[in-house]
Amino acid sequence: MLSSTRWRIAIPYTVLIALLVLGLTLYLSHVVRGAYIGELESRLTDEVELLADALLAYVIGPYSGEDLDVAAQGYAEMVGARITVIAADGTVIGESHEDRSQMENHLYRPEVQGALSHGQGSSVRFSRTLGYDMLYVAVPILDGPDVVGFVRVALSLQQVEASVGRLRWAIFGAGLIAAAVAVVVAIAVAERTARPIRALTRVAERMAQGELGVRLFPTSSDEIGHLTRAFNHMADQLEDKLTDLGDERAQLAAVLESMADGVLIVDEESRVELINPAAAQLLGTSATGALGRSFAQVTRHHEVIDFWRNCQEPGGERIGLLEIGPEALFWRVIVTPLEEHEKGACLVILQDLTEMHRLQTMRQDFIGNVSHELRTPLASLRALVETLRDAAQQDPAAAKRFLDLMDTEVDALTQIVQESLELSRIESGRAPLRLSPTPVSEVILPVVERLRPQAERAGVTLHCTLPDGLADVLADEERVRQAVSNLLHNAIKFTPPGGEIQISAEQVADELVISVRDTGVGISSEDLPRVFERFYKADRARSSSGTGLGLAIAKHIVQGHGGRIWAQSTEGRGSTFSFSLPTAN
Repeated sequence: MLSSTRWRIAIPYTVLIALLVLGLTLYLSHVVRGAYIGELESRLTDEVELLADALLAYVIGPYSGEDLDVAAQGYAEMVGARITVIAADGTVIGESHEDRSQMENHLYRPEVQGALSHGQGSSVRFSRTLGYDMLYVAVPILDGPDVVGFVRVALSLQQVEASVGRLRWAIFGAGLIAAAVAVVVAIAVAERTARPIRALTRVAERMAQGELGVRLFPTSSDEIGHLTRAFNHMADQLEDKLTDLGDERAQLAAVLESMADGVLIVDEESRVELINPAAAQLLGTSATGALGRSFAQVTRHHEVIDFWRNCQEPGGERIGLLEIGPEALFWRVIVTPLEEHEKGACLVILQDLTEMHRLQTMRQDFIGNVSHELRTPLASLRALVETLRDAAQQDPAAAKRFLDLMDTEVDALTQIVQESLELSRIESGRAPLRLSPTPVSEVILPVVERLRPQAERAGVTLHCTLPDGLADVLADEERVRQAVSNLLHNAIKFTPPGGEIQISAEQVADELVISVRDTGVGISSEDLPRVFERFYKADRARSSSGTGLGLAIAKHIVQGHGGRIWAQSTEGRGSTFSFSLPTAN
């Protein structure tokens, strides 16, 4: 409704009149109510002053409370209101309508305090007993200059509220009639104003649908007439431009649509004039969202922007290989100046070489890592063989020791090869998971018992905490045991004698989190983000032994189960490795 000009004109007028009527109603109601209450207060003040004189004898004379109650009831019938007689200390000593023995001290009631201070006091309060507002008026009972008590008259304001309510509804009804008339008038005025705008809108919609020759004839000389003439002029210009652009786009569309490389044309004001689908996909935008915007806004990669700006200097075509952002994208960027345009216009071609670069880097890293890991055992074997050949043949005991060392190095080489093959099988999917509901104790306890002797030999205390009632996990039992074994073996290896290792499990929402906490050497903050990389060893905490593949294997096993793995550590104070598995429920 608010999208219509007619209603945008009519509704504010209606709301304004409604607010004025409401404000007038509230104001007049307040004024009338105040006038009624003022009149009642004046009348009650005269009556209560007479009552004060009449009740003086009862207050200072030898009369009991029952006598005062009877007197109060008699005067209450005469004035048609509730009467309360109060002693100077605030105690109720006479009451016409209530049981005075159950009434609290009245000394600090507003009307009593007003009577004590100014000779007369009044207040309007809601009566919880009766459920409506009451007007209270009190004056002191004087014995010469001394105040010996107070007399208070209370009168219901129901009649006042009823009169004010009738007046309020009368004003409100008149306001509704005025608002209805205003709505009719506003709609008529708005309709006259909106009619030419709707006609202009229909013409614009027809032009948007391709009817570029349609026009609207101005029928007035006011602002709407000026708008109509300006619209017709714009339509003429637009028709000429679209005709020219259509011819050019038809020539470029077939080529640009089929190109795998991203293509942009940037004008001399650094705005994008043309972008093909491949470039839009690379930059995460769309043709409609990129055209007309600055090259920097569309690209959003400072490496490409800096290279493009450097190419604004005089010269020919520039080619650069750029690594883009934290995502490690690898692009070839070609910037070619456009001679037929003004200075600064250029053609930008983007070629995505990320996947090729990633594969090449992975191959280089794998070769480098494997070579590095094999270098140490091979060097040791070479040294042992040369020593055994040169001198150990005359010393059988030394020969046996060298052979044992050679056997250890061969085992290290075998472990590197086996773990590399295992990691390759897991990553390539050639080691499918056999998922089934499995109690977490079946995953953890066998590993703990198998590695407990190793922990004892290392002088490390191993604790296992598994609360009752843990849900089963949906897991490949052998694979998860392997992940737990890698984490626990890692903790034993890097916890000094006298340290402790705690393995525990807890349920968090619909996951089960298994944690291995040690009091070992810890991991530095620089090394912690990379501990799950293959062949990675921290300079100080993780460089003593091992292949550097255990944590990488554990990570891929956990991720294959749809879980998460993470590490927390403080250097010198131990580490906690945790991973989550989905529950079988």
